[in-house]
Amino acid sequence: MDHGGHGMPMDLPPFTLARGLEFGGDAFFLIGCVVALALYGWGVARLARRGDRWPVSRTASFALGVLTIALVMCTKLNDYGMVMFSVHMVQHMVVSMVSPILLLLGAPVTLTLRALPTAGRGRKGPRELLVALLHSRYVRIVSHPAFTIPMFIASLYGLYFTPLFDFLMDSKLGHIAMMTHFLLVGLFFFWPIMGVDPGPHRPGYVMRMLELFAGMPFHAFFGIALMMASEPMVGTYEHPPASLGIDALSDQTAAGGIAWAFSEIPSVIVLVALLAQWYKSDQRQARRADRTADRDGDQELAAYNAYLASLQGRGR
Repeated sequence: MDHGGHGMPMDLPPFTLARGLEFGGDAFFLIGCVVALALYGWGVARLARRGDRWPVSRTASFALGVLTIALVMCTKLNDYGMVMFSVHMVQHMVVSMVSPILLLLGAPVTLTLRALPTAGRGRKGPRELLVALLHSRYVRIVSHPAFTIPMFIASLYGLYFTPLFDFLMDSKLGHIAMMTHFLLVGLFFFWPIMGVDPGPHRPGYVMRMLELFAGMPFHAFFGIALMMASEPMVGTYEHPPASLGIDALSDQTAAGGIAWAFSEIPSVIVLVALLAQWYKSDQRQARRADRTADRDGDQELAAYNAYLASLQGRGR
């Protein structure tokens, strides 16, 4: 396919969903998706061989997360995303907000820790190195809300409203680096919020919700800024190929609408997941309390009743 300025394909026909979903896209992400599914499958199979169960829901969630990446990066959507701001915005929102949530619900770190063998005493194998990484200063910094929230916001405003976006879109390597960055930023932003995998920061459920809603409004503001602009704001999409039959400003307005709408979708998904985790956590605590009461003859309740009786006796 011929490419013009900014590494953009110039001979694409007008966009339709059928054309966008044709197989194509970037081999880098195709290989990455296949490797991710293979490694996850290996972990599940290893647990199964030794008789350990792994929730089907987690496997399905991780597979769906990988497939969403493949959907936007390994199809012709990737080619159209080089020349249409609206299609690119779909890629960005999916890779940075939908895919990370689904991947994290699959608990890949937990699976890895359970599947990898423990090295002998005094030795360090892959499992021990992963544990050390999870407890390292680097991971504590990049997973802290003071880092993840500003980075999540800067990935919008610091990229699209500066010449950096045009620079990255000027080469295939730059485009791959940008989309990989979106994925990593999404993973680190949602990792402590989801709370499925172990990590250095595990705030309470209310704090997780506050962290979630601290970042989402900025996506809405970004989308509104694009929708209200009276001229194209990104040089890459200022002159779309004539073969597409689109207007740059109208396409930018559509991109803004997509960014605004996507600020709601992950919020709902994460909120439902957090409420479900909260409920399960309360249920586990209640069962532990019941077991403790069964073991000690409910001494805590008996002591409380004795306390109430003493108060009643004093009041006479």
